[in-house]
Amino acid sequence: MVSETAGTSTTTASRIGLVALLSAHIVSMVGSVVTTVAIPWLVLTSTGSAAKMGLISAASVIPSLLAGVFATPLADRFGIRRTMITAEACAALAMGAVAVTPDIGFLPLAALVAVKGALTGVGARAQHVMLRPVSDAAGMQIIRTTAIYDGTGNLAMVTGAPIGGLLIFWLAPQGAIWFDAASFALSALLCAALVHPPAGTMPNRKEAANERYLAALRRGATHLWRDRVLIGMLVMTSVINLFTVANYAVFVPLWVKEHFGAAPAVGLILSAFACGAIAGNIAFTIFGPKLPQYLTFTISLVLCVAPRQLTLGLTDNLIVVLAVSVLCGVTQAAIRPILGAMLYARVPVDLQNRVFGMVSAVTGSMLAFGGTLAGLAVAGLGLQPAILLSGSLCLVVTLIPLLRYRNKEEDRLATVPE
Repeated sequence: MVSETAGTSTTTASRIGLVALLSAHIVSMVGSVVTTVAIPWLVLTSTGSAAKMGLISAASVIPSLLAGVFATPLADRFGIRRTMITAEACAALAMGAVAVTPDIGFLPLAALVAVKGALTGVGARAQHVMLRPVSDAAGMQIIRTTAIYDGTGNLAMVTGAPIGGLLIFWLAPQGAIWFDAASFALSALLCAALVHPPAGTMPNRKEAANERYLAALRRGATHLWRDRVLIGMLVMTSVINLFTVANYAVFVPLWVKEHFGAAPAVGLILSAFACGAIAGNIAFTIFGPKLPQYLTFTISLVLCVAPRQLTLGLTDNLIVVLAVSVLCGVTQAAIRPILGAMLYARVPVDLQNRVFGMVSAVTGSMLAFGGTLAGLAVAGLGLQPAILLSGSLCLVVTLIPLLRYRNKEEDRLATVPE
């Protein structure tokens, strides 16, 4: 009886830990989205410079991508759980320093935003590494956990921007930044108090400390490069990111301006896609483990972006565009959870932090190019030809993995380490 009671208590604690980790993720994500609204607005109201608004965005994104790759061997030495808690707490202090300084100059602001970006890059990688052992301890299949994790991120994106706008209206930009600081502090507290991965499931700190820094980075990169399944999935996910940012950053706003001239339609289209993604995450959480993962991944690639772009190029009917956006959101919801599950299945625990950082840097860097390329295409060809060309290219490229799919062998390779 004592043993059974102890086992029940351990399972309950593990489930609470998983809920706490997912809650910490959504809390800090909402805070970060609020800041992406509040910080540029603070720069605009204090300097009146659109150029500085762009620079402040780069000050957050670039350090996050770089730290997510180059700080991972150091995080392995320091300890994954300790790294995550420390990064979240220090990010709270950085944003608190911004919020408490009414007349902060642009350079100190950019420096603190860069520090926060680097910390979140390191903390997010550590959080990903913790997700698998915490999920296993709670008895949750990792494919479901990654779907929930991705879904909470989508929910944060949908809710964070409106919350940020309201907080700026009620409390001014620095009051909204206090919200971000509090969200990271709460995230650190939740993880420190409730998230305890089982012993032996995290990268070995002593082994990491004995490995040279460059050798540690090289070992992670070599493992990723030799895995043809992961490389193929990484390339295709990067392609999807490229076309996705082209769509929401350039094609949708220009299409709305040409056909309606009313900015609210942009919000409707983007919200329709986000709502579809949330619905897709819910559906995938339920049915995902029963689906052939690699085949589902390749079908999702074809359906998630190209139909949206081709619809924009072929119709001026907003209702049709909204309906297609919802359906594409549903299909895109499978991509990141499946890629995440593949990474957990195919990357050894001691290399996960490094490999995950490289994957995020590669896929995230594509977000910087999509808008630029789309803008050049519109300038050279006109809006409709540029949209149709982009949609057609996206369709052709994403069809390649599906046309190459022969049988269940790819699914076996995608789920079982070689």
